[in-house]
Order: sequence, then structure tokens, then C-alpha cells
Amino acid sequence: MVPVTFVLFGATGDLAKRKIYPALYNLFVDGKLPEAFSLIGLGRREWTDEFFQSNVEQSLRQFSRREIQDHGKMESFVRKFRYTALEIGRTDDYKKLLQVIEERESELQLPPNRLFYLSVGPEYFTTIASNIAESGLGSADGWKRLVIEKPFGHDLQSARDLNEQLSKSFAEDEIYRIDHYLGKPMVQNLEVLEQANPIIQALWSNRYIANVQITASETVGVEERAGYYDHVGAVRDMFQNHMLQMLMMLAIHLPHNSSPEDVRKHKKQVMEALVPLSKSDVSASVIRGQYTSGSMGGNPVKGYRSEPGIAAASMNDTYIAAKLQVDDFFWRGVPFYIRTGKRLKEKSTRIVVEFKEALNQPSTAALGGAPNLLLIDINPNEGIMLQLNTKENGELKPVQIQLHESSKDIPEAYENLIFDALTGNPTFFAHWDEVELAWSWVQPILDAFRDNSVPLHSYEAGSNGPAEADALLAADGYHWWFDSKEEQQTNGKEDKYAYQIGH
Repeated sequence: MVPVTFVLFGATGDLAKRKIYPALYNLFVDGKLPEAFSLIGLGRREWTDEFFQSNVEQSLRQFSRREIQDHGKMESFVRKFRYTALEIGRTDDYKKLLQVIEERESELQLPPNRLFYLSVGPEYFTTIASNIAESGLGSADGWKRLVIEKPFGHDLQSARDLNEQLSKSFAEDEIYRIDHYLGKPMVQNLEVLEQANPIIQALWSNRYIANVQITASETVGVEERAGYYDHVGAVRDMFQNHMLQMLMMLAIHLPHNSSPEDVRKHKKQVMEALVPLSKSDVSASVIRGQYTSGSMGGNPVKGYRSEPGIAAASMNDTYIAAKLQVDDFFWRGVPFYIRTGKRLKEKSTRIVVEFKEALNQPSTAALGGAPNLLLIDINPNEGIMLQLNTKENGELKPVQIQLHESSKDIPEAYENLIFDALTGNPTFFAHWDEVELAWSWVQPILDAFRDNSVPLHSYEAGSNGPAEADALLAADGYHWWFDSKEEQQTNGKEDKYAYQIGH
């Protein structure tokens, strides 16, 4: 591990406390931080180093996936932390920061390798990046990297403007755009799913696959994010980034021993092959929804327009479902159905690959069975299962073969991504080409939603979403998998027809 100074903007914020500090601590426990490591926390508050360290310790005790058992190890970790006050728009503060970093590097004999993590609102990205460049913070002999969180723009033009500004201070290979879904272990496994499993590799094309379904459902409403979410909606908050990234990871066909450049190249090719929508075509392929009052876990909940901070006439989308087509050699003719929303029946992120029926054979439905499926559970449970059919007492029954079973002690997404940023591995970060292509595909949807040329369908909180999303698949002869109680039971971990064959 190369020694590094981790410069954290927004060190007093919620993301730092809930995700960044616990991730760094667990990397430290696992021996995945360099021995010579220093973190400089930045914020507007006037904190001492000791007060900052006590806050870091408190966040670890509250949010770390591991219970703090070795007090000495925890003390050794927090001693690596220092704090300095900084106003984002004040240039003199960056010059003072440079002095603090250089003194710390000299004290610890660290090379000037600096990772700048912007755990702040996107409106501050360009100001911070330009001040880093102008102050000399990033001009030392070592490397520099800039880590930023989504959203990367609000639409296509704002994303291009942001990228143009950042490019004045950092090269593309120095910018690490975090999409935390790309840090999830099961999403990262998609990179090698086809390569490492000859059976799946043989089936991984339009010759055998009927359709692909990608679902990310949330049970929560907007909660304290109302002011932000009402200007963003499901299409910006989830679809343009997380959902399209999962589609790219699933649809790529990589060469063996692929490099980060190979991954980025093939993800870009998937996006380039995505059949574009025109504004006038959006309503035929996209379902827009908003939740009304309903029941969650037996408790009544408000509708979206009754949530605090939401306008009574808001037309914001809290649900989106879409049919997409990838027009390339492998996927031509295979519909990809994607849906995501809030206040839905269950919290789940899942990919379902439905295989075609055998040629010249009676359909499994006619025999009382179901099509063969590949299930990739990403959250909250993790696993990969192949669902086939067998006969019991003359009836077809589903058999689930577990190809990968979830482990309790697995790194969280931020651990994986921060480790990769520290080591300079860009594989699971969003490259600008992907971001631009994703915004380009989504822009007609944004335009149609803005003009209300796509109906805003209501759905009851606690349901699976608007009925029109079911009709989207029914028009092609399909349905959303595992929406019904019976299918959810079949997919349960206690299913007596489930067998594990290895990892």
C-alpha cells in the first residue's frame, strides 16, 4: 500500500459519520490501509483534533459493521486523524491547508500522495477542485485523486458543464465518481459471472434469454430528503445512475483477464447500443408513478403529496419502470425491464434473468411449471441462484441451485470503493463516457416528464407499484417476478427445494 494523505471535505457531515469513517476503520482492521496513512478532516466548525477524533470514535461505535472490541486498535486508528477549519470559497484557507498537509507529511515522512474526497453537495465540486489546483495542493511530486459523490449533474447539459469545469483541475484518470451500487459485492460479481461459470457463459445471449428484469424497491418514503427529492425524483435519484450501471455490468461481455480499461470500454459499448428514446416515444416505454397513502407493515402511511415539505400539487415521480433494448449481437431482441420506487411492498434489489422455453417442447406453463430463472439478489440478502424444474408426484416443482450464498462478514460498498480509490483501481467507478451516455439516454424522459406528456400514475404505498407497470410486461407476454406472495415464498431461504452446490 502506497502512503497517502486522505483529505476529507465535509468531515463533520452525515455521510462521513455513517459510511466513510466506518469503511476506513474496517479497512484498517483488515490491513488494507497503508501503515503511513493520515486523514485531514475539513469543515466550517472550529473543532480541535481531540474533539474530531472523539466524534470519529463515536461514529465507529454507532455505525461500524464490526463491534469495537480492540480499544487499542481503535485508538491507533483515530490518532491518524487531524482537523482544520475551512470555508469552501475562501482561497486563503486552501493555502493554510497546504501548510497543514505539508507539515503532516514531513512529520510522518509521507510522500505527497493526496486523495481529495468531496463529501459535500455537488454545488461545491467545481469551487473546491479549482481551489485545489490554484493553491498548489495538487501540484506536488506525488499523485492526486479527486473522489466525488453523485449526482453528477442534474441533466445532460449540467453534467457536461460540471465535467468541463472539473477537467480544468483534474485529468479524467484522476477523477473517481462514486456510484455506491458499483461497490456492492454482488454487483461487482457481475463482472465475472459469465466468465467464471461456463454454464452461464453458454446461455448468456439472446439465443437462450427471454427477458431481463432489474428491480430496486424501497419501503421508505422521502423522509427528511423532501426538499432535495422533490426536485430530483426516481429517474434522477436512482434510474440514471444506479439502475443503468447495473444494466451495464450485467450486459457486458468481457475478455478473460480483463483490465479496468476493458470494463469501461465494454460498459460504454452497452450504453452506445442502448436504443434511444425520442420524447414522443417515452410514454410507450416508460411508466411514471407517485405513491398515495397506504399501509406499511400494518401501519398507515401518508401519500407523497402529504409528506412534510412536498407541494400539494407536486408531479414528482417516486416510481419509474421502463423497457429498454440493447441493440447488439448478444442482446438484440431481449427486453430489459427496469423499475425502482419508494414506498413499495419490500426492500429489495434483484436481477432476474428469465430463460426461453425449449424449442419443440410443451411449455412449462402448460405442464404446471415456471420458466428457468437466474436470480441475483443484491440487497438486502445477497446470493445467486439458478431456478430449474423437477418433478415431484407427477407435478413440476422449482429447484433452486445456489451458485453463491451470502456471507455475514463481507465488506460494505464504501469499503470496496475507498480501497480501490486508494490503490488507483478505477474499475468500479463511473467514467465520464458512461455518465454522459446515461444522461443522453435519460434526457428525453426528463423532457417528457417536465412537459407532463407522460401520465403520472398513482400507486398505493405498500404495493408493488402502479398497475400500468404490470401492463408494460404483459404486452410482451411476461410479468414481474416475485411480486406475488406465492413466488416470494418459492424464493425464500427456507424453500425445501433449494440446494447449495458451492460458491
